[in-house]
Amino acid sequence: MSRPLIAVTTSQRTGWRVFPFINLGIWLGGGRGERWRVGRVRDLAHVDGLVIGGGDDIGPELYGGRIGISARLDPERDALERRLAEAALERNIPVLGICRGAQMLNVALGGSLDQTAWETYSADRKITTILPKREVHIEAETHLSLIGGLAPMHVNALHSQAVDRLGEGLRISARDTGGMVQAIERIRDPFAIGVQWHPEYLVYAHRQRALFRALVTSAQAYRESRDQTRAMRRRLG
Repeated sequence: MSRPLIAVTTSQRTGWRVFPFINLGIWLGGGRGERWRVGRVRDLAHVDGLVIGGGDDIGPELYGGRIGISARLDPERDALERRLAEAALERNIPVLGICRGAQMLNVALGGSLDQTAWETYSADRKITTILPKREVHIEAETHLSLIGGLAPMHVNALHSQAVDRLGEGLRISARDTGGMVQAIERIRDPFAIGVQWHPEYLVYAHRQRALFRALVTSAQAYRESRDQTRAMRRRLG
């Protein structure tokens, strides 16, 4: 059987250099990635899972934030990814949100963002690096704890915003040592986890690979269920 196909949304500006890292994580997890971006998107019916990648800040008009505070915005990407996130969750397609993608998952479900997260949680704690310099603590009895365990995790940090008010049906699954939200997840199916860090730059760590493997495993289960449903409809046809 072929590997599950995972759509990966990326920035129009920097996606060309980010996608190979995400695709490697997906491949190591047993799947295969396909880069999607504004102007180059297929229907979700063609894929088994979705990764919403990192990049530009999300426009504050999507969640009632302050206009003008964000430095880099891409309204077309905002509209695309919000639509994809909503549709994927409605169709039970597994979703992994990375950095901006975690924030978009929250916004798509009605949540809001803290546009000045480092000021809120103390600027002296700010770390901006792709290296695993930030310590996060996993909440017990969450999907993330089943994937990576409860031991403190060291991750990278490249963001300026963070989850504020949680979207409907979500819960916090990790915080850093300063209390900032670092991971969220949907309480019920389908599989939907958002992490504030970038696991694609940490695939040498087994718990980061486990995130991609969990996504691919869920995508495989989704594909089997979808194909069975389609086959049954054809027989009843």
